[in-house]
Amino acid sequence: MKENVVKNKSFDFAVETVKIYKHLIYKKKEYVLSKQLLRSGTSIGANVEEATAAQSRRDFISKMSIASKECRETLYWIKLLTKTNYIKNRKYKNKCEELVRILTSIVKTTSERKNEN
Repeated sequence: MKENVVKNKSFDFAVETVKIYKHLIYKKKEYVLSKQLLRSGTSIGANVEEATAAQSRRDFISKMSIASKECRETLYWIKLLTKTNYIKNRKYKNKCEELVRILTSIVKTTSERKNEN
């Protein structure tokens, strides 16, 4: 079976999000923003997973679009948590930015192919 890079990257990102969430609540005692980060950061992979079982190209685009939006929201929370000195993990932000690029490309390419047919 062919490796699904975006599926793997989004899952790994979700795992890292959970670890950062734990750090924020146990070490930093931050409960509100961390919950937002957890929700959006784990939703990316869940939507990518759903997209892999899409019933149609339209359904696939919809799920991947949601994953892209959740990724952008996660990036917002990362920037806010970084700016307010709750987190300093630059690699985490870079991984999120990479996922944004990948997901945006998938949605764009799939939508263009849909319009060609």
